[in-house]
Amino acid sequence: MQDRDAGLTEKVALVTGGSKRIGAEIAKRLHLEGMNLILHYHSSDQEARALQSELNEARPKSVVLVKGDLLDNHKITHLIQQAVKVNARLDALVNNASSFYPTPIGSTGDEDWNDLIGTNLKAPYFLSQAAAPELRKRRGCIVNIADIYGERPLKNHSVYSIAKAGLIMLTRSLARELAPEVRVNAVAPGAVLWPENDRDRVAQQRIVSRTPLKRTGTPAEIARTVLFLIRDAEFVSGHVIPVDGGRSVVP
Repeated sequence: MQDRDAGLTEKVALVTGGSKRIGAEIAKRLHLEGMNLILHYHSSDQEARALQSELNEARPKSVVLVKGDLLDNHKITHLIQQAVKVNARLDALVNNASSFYPTPIGSTGDEDWNDLIGTNLKAPYFLSQAAAPELRKRRGCIVNIADIYGERPLKNHSVYSIAKAGLIMLTRSLARELAPEVRVNAVAPGAVLWPENDRDRVAQQRIVSRTPLKRTGTPAEIARTVLFLIRDAEFVSGHVIPVDGGRSVVP
């Protein structure tokens, strides 16, 4: 196991949607580097408890779970209050929780709009607002998990693309508004993990073939980029780092 970085030891990160997939990989990486974690989840109880048990076995009492619906603003405020109360500090907020599914024009309803805009844009805004006083106190940071489709729309996913475009602008806006105490950046993954219900192998291969590096990325590569923005990027704010194998430079 790698040595923990002394600069992060005992610091605290809140990771939303942190129980599985990319969120879990981010949590594991930050924990390995010495951070204590508040792991938010909504419905993945089994995965959340398993991850908490795994990480607490490595370092006792270092991970606390918080369950909540991020579409409820009152619960967002409570989530931040709990995060600060548990460790008496908050140094980093990772807005990872996300909804993703198609919304072809003509078939989109209010529920789709509210869910996709709510989880991908509204929740990160209000989480950042609630966390800002503590992050300012700690000279902390916010890392948003955006998407390359926030800058190049994905067919039949207009609401999702709109939400991620808003998240990119939120990143840049908050970088100005919360400066100089708080740094705000984003990571924009490309093809890293396919949606759990995506079985279209032909479409997947087409995407990979149009990616200059000719492969999918890994959750570990996203997690390392998040770690860089939290630990190493002391003079970086307001930026979106694509981790997409070069996909964003291809027409």
